[in-house]
Amino acid sequence: MLKDFFIVCSGADKKLLETCSEGEQTKFVGIGATVFFTAVMAFIAGSYALYTVFDNLYAAVFFGFVWGLLIFNLDRFIVSTIRKRDSFSAEFVQATPRIVLAVIIAIVISKPLEIKIFEKEIDTVLLKEKNAMTLANKKEVSNYFQSDIDKNKAQIDSLKTETGRKEKEVNALYATYISEAEGTKGTMKIGKGPVYKEKIAKHDLARSEFETLKKSNDAKIVELEAKNKTLQADLDKKVTETQPVIDGFDGLMARINALDKLPWLPSFFIMLLFLAIETSPIIAKLLSPKGEYDFKLQDLETALKATITQDVYQRELLVKTTNGISDKVYADIADDREIFNKQRMGVKGLMDAQSERFVEKQKQTL
Repeated sequence: MLKDFFIVCSGADKKLLETCSEGEQTKFVGIGATVFFTAVMAFIAGSYALYTVFDNLYAAVFFGFVWGLLIFNLDRFIVSTIRKRDSFSAEFVQATPRIVLAVIIAIVISKPLEIKIFEKEIDTVLLKEKNAMTLANKKEVSNYFQSDIDKNKAQIDSLKTETGRKEKEVNALYATYISEAEGTKGTMKIGKGPVYKEKIAKHDLARSEFETLKKSNDAKIVELEAKNKTLQADLDKKVTETQPVIDGFDGLMARINALDKLPWLPSFFIMLLFLAIETSPIIAKLLSPKGEYDFKLQDLETALKATITQDVYQRELLVKTTNGISDKVYADIADDREIFNKQRMGVKGLMDAQSERFVEKQKQTL
């Protein structure tokens, strides 16, 4: 049963192959097995590649199965349409388009499997790229909000500086009136005289202005700090919203690009392996000598071609002969006087009837 299945996979004529030797059948069983297992590898590769796209096992398996059937049908068509010729160059010219197609199929099949084989290395490359993208994204988002944050910070620093300067002024006036009271500066007299009262009045006024200014600036600082917190929250929110996009940067194209950044030699040899598998049925047919099956198939094809050519020639000859006979028959009929007179009398009767009908119509109009 397995043997029959692989013969079907090879695209050979099963009934014709049954009349051939066991060795000839084994050759086509091997070709069919290669076609089948190439389709199986295509199914696995296609399912994995589509799983990275859809992230759904059932959809990936379904479309992977369709992809495997497509590759199976193409391979079977390629192998079954190659015919053994008397010249190797003629066979090679015939097989060249099929070899090109096989190369394309091999590359398409091998790429998803390479991605799976080097999955850990690709994940490392993608991790580095994601980290770089995360840093770049944070920097870009921060630059967007940074101007407003810096502006608010500058205003806060300015308000704090203004408050500090006023506080220093108050402290200086406080030290002045204390020194006046102690007699260490100013009038150099101990006690609370008129100068002392004047200086303490200045201090009290400055202190009142300081308290008013501090209250106003503190309120402004609180408001600006609240704005900064809002901007920072918006910044964090923007970073959080864009992070899933970066985290999801592991699709098929990203993995293919990451694979290209790895050393090319291992990937190249894997591709060569699939190329050898895919082209092996074609190469086997090209290199193998003309076998029993090929001779019998050629015999059937040439016999059918000869029969069809003969049938076409006989039909053309039949048409020619029939046309010649018809020409002679009608030529003889044209010379027959009796038929001419009958035809003449019929036409005369028809014209008489037309004349009478015309006269009747004329009478009716009068």
